[in-house]
Amino acid sequence: MRQIKVTPREAGQRLDKLLGRYLNEAPKNFLYKMMRKKNITLNGKRAQGNEIVQSGDEVCLYLAEETIEKFRSAVAPGESDRFSEKSWKRLPKERQLPNDAQGQLPDIIYEDEHILLFDKPAGLLSQKARPQDVSLVEYLTAYLLDSGAITPKELELFHPAICNRLDRNTSGIVIAGKTLTGLQEMSRLLKERTVRKYYRCVVVGKVEGGRYLKGYLRKDEAGNIVAVTQKDGSDSLPIETEYRAVASHNGLTLLEVHLITGRSHQIRAHLASVGHPILGDPKYGNAGINRRYKASHGVNAQLLHACRLEFPQMEGMLSYLSGRVFIAPEPEAFHKLLEESE
Repeated sequence: MRQIKVTPREAGQRLDKLLGRYLNEAPKNFLYKMMRKKNITLNGKRAQGNEIVQSGDEVCLYLAEETIEKFRSAVAPGESDRFSEKSWKRLPKERQLPNDAQGQLPDIIYEDEHILLFDKPAGLLSQKARPQDVSLVEYLTAYLLDSGAITPKELELFHPAICNRLDRNTSGIVIAGKTLTGLQEMSRLLKERTVRKYYRCVVVGKVEGGRYLKGYLRKDEAGNIVAVTQKDGSDSLPIETEYRAVASHNGLTLLEVHLITGRSHQIRAHLASVGHPILGDPKYGNAGINRRYKASHGVNAQLLHACRLEFPQMEGMLSYLSGRVFIAPEPEAFHKLLEESE
């Protein structure tokens, strides 16, 4: 018999989801059959699988050790050990950042029991694109293991994850969930758009004042590129973007952008659609101007940074964040570029 003690980190999920993570090669019908036969119990009683587990609950597996290990064979060998033995700042060479982000590591802006805010550097993936990639999720896992906030055993039932993603070459604030309930609650707040998200970017052209933009965004999944139009379509989604000028010099402007809806590439494509592409943007930018600034100032990616989060007044488990504002200042290079632009 093997016993699983539910901790606050895994609480809040369905029992069948928890079992699916622990016995991650077991077919679902096997798990339900074992629950029906009371070979898997919750707090000593027969379970259906749809129960929401709470901290302190006990799940007992009355199964042979050979059966348990058979259905856990897909757990990546050494994954937890690798990160618990090596500091998140000393990842193996083959899993370090790409050349354009070497020497830059995510800073921690804020941390509590349930969430963590990173300042992600440009060049670092938010999530893996390929199995061999290293992303912010790997840094999150390694940091929590190194600090003792999570144990390798707890990773069997819950993996910390990020709540919002930034493009690889976009820097700034990324929210991570340290517990399942924290992850769920923060994801809900982001989905309901109650958390206000602001960005800073350097765009081509002189911009004065501010503007509120509406439109429709259509994504080409195959090409991973989007198009913005003023007409609704069957395959498009509505978007809203608001911006104001912060500083302007010699044909470049530093903007602060309020991202109202959060669609893929929204800021980059929306600004480009009104004639102010982000400097360095390889997909939506001005190729000629990008080449010029790459040669003169080394700009090789979009100058876009998630700079501020503003939490609303709210109730619930994250109510202690009500009214709080978190800031990650834009890179100094943004201002330096404006000062030196010709």
